[in-house]
Amino acid sequence: MSAEASARPVSITACPDGPLLVRGDLALFDDDGEPVQPNRRTFALCRCGASAIRPFCDGSHKLVGFRTSPPARTPAVTFDEAP
Repeated sequence: MSAEASARPVSITACPDGPLLVRGDLALFDDDGEPVQPNRRTFALCRCGASAIRPFCDGSHKLVGFRTSPPARTPAVTFDEAP
């Protein structure tokens, strides 16, 4: 099986009052276009801006009282790479 065939689709789930949970095979880049290695297939991205390990979540949203609006009832978004 090729690497393309074994790649898992990416899903991003917004946690209420918390981070974005990213699952699947995803390339992540910083502001300079340099790759950022999450070192796992499921990771959390900070939404509150208070994390000491941005872009990843370190739980600081709990300390700063980060709150989100209740989301509309929509399914998680899944991205499939184009061939």
